[in-house]
Amino acid sequence: MSTVAETPPPKNPTEDGRSVLDMSKMNEGQRAALQITEAARESHDDLSFVAHLFMGRWKPEKLYPVTEVDAEEKARADKFLAELAIFLREKVDADRIDRTGEIPDEVLAGLAQLGAYGIKVPQKYGGLGFSQTTYGRVCQLIASHCTNTFAHLSIHQSVGVPQPLMLFGTEEQKRKFLPRVAGGEISAFALTEAGVGSDPARMATKAVPTADGEAFLLTGEKLWCSNGTRAGLLIVAAQTPPKTVDGKPRTQITTFVVEAKAPGVEVVCRSQFMGHRAIYNGVLRFTNVRVPRAHIVGGEGRGLKVALTTLNAGRLSIPAASIGVAKRALQIAREWGKARIQWGVPVGEHAAVAEKIRRIAAHAFAMEAMLTATSRLVDRDKRADIRLEAAMCKLWGTEKAWMCLDDLMQIRGGRGYETEQSLIARGEKPYPVERLMRDNRVTTIFEGSSEILRLFIMREALDPHLKVAGIALNSERPWGERIRSALHAAGFYLFWYPRQWWPFGGAAPAGMHPRLAGHMTEVAGLSRRLARTLFHQMVLHGVKLEKRQVQLARFADIGADLLALAATCVYAQKLLRDGEPPEKIFMLADDFRAQALMRVEQNFRGIRRNADQHGYDLAQQVINGEHRWVERGIV
Repeated sequence: MSTVAETPPPKNPTEDGRSVLDMSKMNEGQRAALQITEAARESHDDLSFVAHLFMGRWKPEKLYPVTEVDAEEKARADKFLAELAIFLREKVDADRIDRTGEIPDEVLAGLAQLGAYGIKVPQKYGGLGFSQTTYGRVCQLIASHCTNTFAHLSIHQSVGVPQPLMLFGTEEQKRKFLPRVAGGEISAFALTEAGVGSDPARMATKAVPTADGEAFLLTGEKLWCSNGTRAGLLIVAAQTPPKTVDGKPRTQITTFVVEAKAPGVEVVCRSQFMGHRAIYNGVLRFTNVRVPRAHIVGGEGRGLKVALTTLNAGRLSIPAASIGVAKRALQIAREWGKARIQWGVPVGEHAAVAEKIRRIAAHAFAMEAMLTATSRLVDRDKRADIRLEAAMCKLWGTEKAWMCLDDLMQIRGGRGYETEQSLIARGEKPYPVERLMRDNRVTTIFEGSSEILRLFIMREALDPHLKVAGIALNSERPWGERIRSALHAAGFYLFWYPRQWWPFGGAAPAGMHPRLAGHMTEVAGLSRRLARTLFHQMVLHGVKLEKRQVQLARFADIGADLLALAATCVYAQKLLRDGEPPEKIFMLADDFRAQALMRVEQNFRGIRRNADQHGYDLAQQVINGEHRWVERGIV
């Protein structure tokens, strides 16, 4: 491939700290929120597989090969997982936990004894020191049995104290807190506020420096603090005094480790939900809580970066759990599809049911492939840029797990809607389909809703283009800068755009089986189609493209399906190398390819022709009360 095609977009030329984004038409609240968020964004010169994919660049070496964890860890991990599986079967009554809303103390103690509170915490700090890949296997195992127990452990170490300290903590902080949380002291995460949502500029919780400068006084209230009602340690985000940037004050967000027993910390109430009934989630109030300056994580003013990076790293635990749920759905569908007789044959032999079972199987396989490939990226390089891959794993994995459960509910019929206790009372096998659906509906909402993740993915996908032409489009920048940027952009696209039409340049990695290599070549060609289609939309709509959220979502979904298909190929190649039966692997890989390509083509058609604007106009009329007549006839 030519050197021009290999050249990445130039670095963001805004070394003076000014954004390439045009904020001239934003109100002060929108401008402040965007400035804070942009300042917290990670910057990577080495783009990820998906980032290259959106630019039409084919970089399979970013994913391939999928390597195995080292032999020493694999032996320890296999032993730990076997012991954990026995513990879950014998000690964890998932139905009782759901009904009572409590995880028994003996279960928590047993998990601590196994070391399950410090799975990724390095051994020198009292943890098990396992990789991201092993952590994903643990999450999958636990969630397949009890999603309440999974949520409790995942919150503790994915977004609670362990993860941010491992990423941003000082050595002193690690020595002080990591042994406590690895040993079983529960930790929680406190970011969300009732009136704020995803807008960090409006965060009301404040941390004011004390007169001696050695501490901060924390005051505010946090909503939905996961594990908050039972935690001993908290990660809390708060506003600290503003910093002057370009002559204007800019909001600063800082994160702290807070002792839950400190004076002024109050659990206001425990929240109750449709599912995850044993999750220890609640409202926490802080009133002049003294927090030592030494408890700042990542530095003053870097709290949003800490929070976003922590969510990014911890985000992989949710698709890992989704794999466990999808595999459980497959197990139930397989057993019921063979055992249940309708019209003289097992229901699984009826085409309508077989279609659902086929869909569950292929997507459970692809979900595992996608997460395994991404997890190995983390294990190879802790600083690897997996923002897009992690977001897609969470977005795609949770939505496909819900699809699997929805199909399973339909396969089971009335028995799927019936509770475990009712099934037991009638003498039937208590498949927990009803509980699985209640517990898993929230996975497309928390730690980044599907809608927010699609926008995040497209913001990152557009970033290389913004670095090339953003200043030219920014009406706030001087005309001289804009003209120079436009000339530079013209030169870049003069070389870049024709290459998005080339029918070559998408070879599969060396050594890949020809059948899988053909699928990989298809992904390469579709990535160029994706890149040029996105460019066409940018030319057509300019800066207004960011407001066309439904259209951008189609691009995000195409990218996610292409990542899933590429990951399926590289994971299938690993399984072939491990000695799995080729025809069984090809059957699943080929079937997933067929389903993914149908979705991709449908989304490309939707980009060309849709009713998005008409639908948006109708929605605004409904919101304004112009169609209240439709609501007639209800109480």
